Amino acid sequence: MLDYEMLKLIWWLLIGVLLIGFAIADGLDMGAGILMPLIGRSDNERRVVINTIAPHWDGNQVWLITAGGAIFAAWPPVYATAFSGFYFAMLLVLLALFFRPVGFDYRSKIESPRWRGWWDRLIWFGSFVPTLVFGVAFGNLLQGVPFRVDDMMRAFYDGSFFGLLNPFALLCGLISVAMIVMHGGAWLLARADRAVAERAGRVVQLAALALIALFALAGFWVSASGMGYHLDSIGNTNAAMHLLDKQVSTQSWLARFGNPLMWIAPLLAVAGALVAAGLARAGRGGQAFVATSLSMAGVIATAGLALFPFVMPSSLAPQASLTLWDATSSELTLRIMFWVALVMVPIILAYTSWCYIRMWRRITVEHIESDAHGLY
Repeated sequence: MLDYEMLKLIWWLLIGVLLIGFAIADGLDMGAGILMPLIGRSDNERRVVINTIAPHWDGNQVWLITAGGAIFAAWPPVYATAFSGFYFAMLLVLLALFFRPVGFDYRSKIESPRWRGWWDRLIWFGSFVPTLVFGVAFGNLLQGVPFRVDDMMRAFYDGSFFGLLNPFALLCGLISVAMIVMHGGAWLLARADRAVAERAGRVVQLAALALIALFALAGFWVSASGMGYHLDSIGNTNAAMHLLDKQVSTQSWLARFGNPLMWIAPLLAVAGALVAAGLARAGRGGQAFVATSLSMAGVIATAGLALFPFVMPSSLAPQASLTLWDATSSELTLRIMFWVALVMVPIILAYTSWCYIRMWRRITVEHIESDAHGLY
């Protein structure tokens, strides 16, 4: 039988898998949305880009909802602190995401270059802003979030929206953008028309190199600044939400990587990007897409392993930091969720995979022209 500590660790892994799944699934259509006005030279080429993601983009959004719901159920203090502290950032993300479905549905309703041009800009906005903000959020987690916890275990955020936009967080935001653009470019290389695919292949190569450079710069920044925290001791790990019953000291996140096995994640991030660039140069879109997916998993896993066991460290009161050991729901809640996830997650993965397999084909300009009123 699984004990409480094992359930806590399992849910840390499962939420990490959900975040990686969201980045891979929703990242491909956000990347395509960012690239659409940049590599689509004509209206039909931009419609090619949109229709490569048309069967999938709405289903991909479910990964974000599922990850948010899992955080709410497994780590209530994390959900409360993040959604209150990052309130305006979350509102900005929701506002940006609003333009994506509306833009996809209404863009081609009127044959007006001005009408379609504005929707193209809004689709780009709705794809770029969430990508940047999610990276900025991870950058702030690595630095520590300015919150404190009172004796009743209530978290209070003492920062501001503009305080989130600090240099290191913006660097992490650029890493996120480069990663998603690389991923979206690989998707278009595999699914789009010849001219669009060729331009997307060049974007993949540039974005992969940018990702590697920015990723290395972030690692150097963490090393030079000594950024990070270490959990020295913790009280009763069989109790839920005893947030102040621990001792925390400062220590570079890179100290976690003294174990050689920990280097698998950052090496996967860099190697995946390099392989994706080479495959894109050779015009192998499907294989490049697999490589970019592995690279993204490596980037996210690197951040998660560096933070372990912290989920949301506090820069104001380090002893109030939220960890996977003390910021969790009850054992019964985690156990019920585990069995539900054990049944439902494989079903969702199988159905999603079936959808991608059944709808995997290239979208051409001729295809758009032959069904001009039936497609996005």
